[in-house]
Amino acid sequence: MEKKKVCVAVIGGGSWATAVVKILRDNKHPKEICWWLRNEEAVESIRNEGRNPNYLSAVKLDLDRENISSDIHFVIKKADVIILNVPAAFLEAALKGVSSEELAGKILVSAIKGIVPEKNQIIAEYLQRQYEVPVNNIANISGPCHAEEISQEKLSYLTVASQAPEVSALIASYINTEYVRTSISNDIYGIEYSAVLKNIYAVAVGICRGLGYGDNFQAVLVSNAIREIARFIQVAHPIGRDSNDSAYLGDLLVTAYSLFSRNRTFGSLIGKGFSVKAAQFEMAMVAEGYYASKSVHEINQFHEVEMPICEAVYEILYKNESARSKMISLTKTLK
Repeated sequence: MEKKKVCVAVIGGGSWATAVVKILRDNKHPKEICWWLRNEEAVESIRNEGRNPNYLSAVKLDLDRENISSDIHFVIKKADVIILNVPAAFLEAALKGVSSEELAGKILVSAIKGIVPEKNQIIAEYLQRQYEVPVNNIANISGPCHAEEISQEKLSYLTVASQAPEVSALIASYINTEYVRTSISNDIYGIEYSAVLKNIYAVAVGICRGLGYGDNFQAVLVSNAIREIARFIQVAHPIGRDSNDSAYLGDLLVTAYSLFSRNRTFGSLIGKGFSVKAAQFEMAMVAEGYYASKSVHEINQFHEVEMPICEAVYEILYKNESARSKMISLTKTLK
């Protein structure tokens, strides 16, 4: 009897979800690919034309028509591995109605670089507490990797983290391609927290750019940011790690410096004088750093880690503090 082909499902319809589908399609490992998108019009367009009409529309995606669906229960039932790839702020809504029983025995992979704002939980914590998913069935994908460059097949590096080595190795085998190289890690919590934090620092960089600060100051800001990340993740999850690895520092650098970075763009608008609502409207995309700044502020009430950059961003975004005044104060604390 022929062995059943493993089914890998992607949950989400944005640019990064589209890029992950492309990676899975281009990977040579035998598997079936399923894809859930909320937007029924997008589903029909992909079925008929093989392209996501809303994101990375130049990318050709040849998938089986019946495996592309707006019915999340259908996709989850079929899947052995589920890659979650919606903005963290919308994860609860995307999974609404999905039961713990539906996820039982499946591998859950987070490709979300955000925090569930209603719960102040990173995705690994959320899956364990809300759906009783065993930690050894959870992994995350992180690293300096913009969807736009994946669409152009520019060489990128991703890290797959899980506390179960066989799980991280399996997921890495599904996303390794000629243009994506992979490494594995057991630091599932530290890498995920780092991915959340780097979005806040990218907002800070954007604010400073919007205010007129230059490359020299940005370099100092980012070097202080990686130290903040290292301090926080060591307190939140104290294990041996090198925060200069690409999953930490590399991800911070690409998000802080790239013109593709939506968090940097969001921050730049704030620095130029836009209100939060006006900046969100102007972008028409989710900047995870906005939600993360409030969640990390609240989480850090418990940890009490020194995080002046994160605090400055929180006070600008949520306390309506002057961006210019807060950044002037911040410049006096950096080294």
